[in-house]
Amino acid sequence: MIARVVTDVALDREFDYLVPPELASELEVGSAVDVPFGRTQRTGYVLSIHDTTEFDMSRMRPVTGVSSSRASIPKQLVELGRWMSEYYCCTLEQSIRTLLPAPVRNGKFRPKIRKIYNVSNSYEAQKELAKIGKNVRLIGRTVVLEHLLVYGECFMDELAKLQGFSRSALATLVKNGLVSVREAATRRDVFGNAGIVRDSALEPTPDQAKALAQIDGLLAAGGGVQLLHGTTNSGKTEVYLQAISKTMDMGKSSIVLVPEISLTPQTVRRFRARFGDALSVLHSRLSGGERFDEWNRIRSGEVKIAIGARSALFAPFSDLGLIVIDEEHESTYKQAEAPRYNARDVAVMRGQLEHAVVILGSATPSAESLHNAGIGRFSMTRMSCPVGHSVPPRFQVIDRRIGTDPDAGESSLFSDELVEAVRQRISSGEQCILFLNRRGYARTLSCDACGYVAKCDDCAVHCVYSRRSQTLSCHLCGAVREAPLVCPQCGNNQIRYSGSGTEKIESIAHALFPDARIGRMDSDSMRSADDYEEVLENFRQGKLDILVGTQMIAKGLHFPNVTLVGILNADQGLNMPDFRSSERTFQLITQVAGRAGRGDTPGDVILQTFNPQNDVIVYATSGDVDGFSKFDLEFREMMNYPPFSRMITILFRGEDEDAVKRYAFEFKDAISPYLHDGIKMVDPMPAPIERMKGKYRYVISVRGNGLATMRKAIRTLALHGAPPSGVEVAVDVDPQNMM
Repeated sequence: MIARVVTDVALDREFDYLVPPELASELEVGSAVDVPFGRTQRTGYVLSIHDTTEFDMSRMRPVTGVSSSRASIPKQLVELGRWMSEYYCCTLEQSIRTLLPAPVRNGKFRPKIRKIYNVSNSYEAQKELAKIGKNVRLIGRTVVLEHLLVYGECFMDELAKLQGFSRSALATLVKNGLVSVREAATRRDVFGNAGIVRDSALEPTPDQAKALAQIDGLLAAGGGVQLLHGTTNSGKTEVYLQAISKTMDMGKSSIVLVPEISLTPQTVRRFRARFGDALSVLHSRLSGGERFDEWNRIRSGEVKIAIGARSALFAPFSDLGLIVIDEEHESTYKQAEAPRYNARDVAVMRGQLEHAVVILGSATPSAESLHNAGIGRFSMTRMSCPVGHSVPPRFQVIDRRIGTDPDAGESSLFSDELVEAVRQRISSGEQCILFLNRRGYARTLSCDACGYVAKCDDCAVHCVYSRRSQTLSCHLCGAVREAPLVCPQCGNNQIRYSGSGTEKIESIAHALFPDARIGRMDSDSMRSADDYEEVLENFRQGKLDILVGTQMIAKGLHFPNVTLVGILNADQGLNMPDFRSSERTFQLITQVAGRAGRGDTPGDVILQTFNPQNDVIVYATSGDVDGFSKFDLEFREMMNYPPFSRMITILFRGEDEDAVKRYAFEFKDAISPYLHDGIKMVDPMPAPIERMKGKYRYVISVRGNGLATMRKAIRTLALHGAPPSGVEVAVDVDPQNMM
């Protein structure tokens, strides 16, 4: 018997090993094994098992043993890993490694072992209590025995809370045989002390009932993809909950993905209210031990639901029945590093491989999903009616070209209409959201005297100024330096900060609304999961009147007391050199507007723009999702952009610009023979951000249909070619970011 094994050495190949007879019954696809590799021992994973091999079996080395420190990969995920490696042009090792969280993969974590104490013999314990009587010197023994007799088994931390407890008294009871102690593996609690109020399924609205009927049909048929196109506050989450309940009734498991970690606590709270603690949480902000425990709870079958961000897609269920991708249009589902997979698309593939139903939910579906629904590849359900008494928010468009006082300074970022509306809401005890999709205080520091502009030393972008920390930072590489008081180039003390971000909006809001309680959510202010939860919980409880933030507050959050959303610069993303810029701007406006009016009080949205006649602005403010989708898809079809074609970008980077450029053209020449009439390739050119982290960047774009052979050629050359020293090649299939 031959085991084909991939090791942790990134060679993009498998190695054949003999399986000793004593291991034959233990090994299966996905098993973690120890194998000899050169002069070392390596850990690898069995990807397939065969009876024959093309190699000389007399020279083959045997598998040393099944790894005692590494978890195995579920067999059903191994096939998914193979597909990811081929489709996304990454090494097989990178793809397989992605299937396991690092704390599980590296073998450094073990189950948490705790000591559990209990009375050995209740009769003897009661005799001891009678003997002790009121002897105050032995009070420690008394409180331990009395507690254990009433409550049974207890951990040390529970006993330690007892008044009068002492460790020496407990040790004496154990020594004398009155208290027994045993060790047991216990779970690290990811929920903490967060209490929940249980709820039950709601009576579905007609729209929800129609969606659930379609999902039931797919579950009965053994798989399929449903696009759930529901306006904001139309009750998509209730559909998810009831679909999961149905899946559990069938004895199967479910995965729920959310696009942002900031949404995970809210989602978990909602799902725990329905299903209790019979669910697991998987995301990168958990500690290593917590992720280890949660993964093993899933692997053992202890839970039937896994919730998390992108990587939770690989939850090791063996009986998967349903995958939910909430806000399926979000670009955060695309991983930035190899393997550069899109969790939405991989979810569809996993659903096909495991005969599971996939629900793609969004108020603003991606062009790709709408196209797939249009050609019958996906089924689609429309949910157009908000639940309860809520109605779609009312838009007021403010033309910032008119009536803006050039001498108004920073306060000009707020129109008079927005200022008055915020004041009215605060006086009425209602809440507001102020949205600007840029963080920091000012976008640039410049000197009018000599023309100096503060730029990152390693990236071709301006540095962003933070007034709170008095620093300049690069939002690409993370470099930070102290902000100068005078121009570093000419010494002029009249340096100017221009542009605005959420930190400036927060500062101006404090000045305009001095009595308001204001919070801010952006990646500068949110450093941990606790920060997210604290701000959102304060806003939920009414401890904040205004929440200022970037796109992380634009989706998925439900605050019934929010009656006003202010969009301070709606034009910000429209002029990006990316064919998806219109789609993203429309989605952002629609999503953040949907935070208003989710309770009984109607909501208002004040949108400030310098381009009110722009088609995207007009469609967004009129709530015309279908009109925008038709407009956007017609443009893409005319230009043969996705979803009417496939796209691959090949990025070349290195510190020597000439070497990077030269190899990019060599690469282009090498793959040119695979071109045909259905493929268009753009010659190598500098990337929109031409230098990042000290490396120059060139890009080749390949677009068209029938890309399978071309993709294989690109993968082979990118992974097994010989670029010059210092030049890196990265392939992005179905890119979401053209920068």
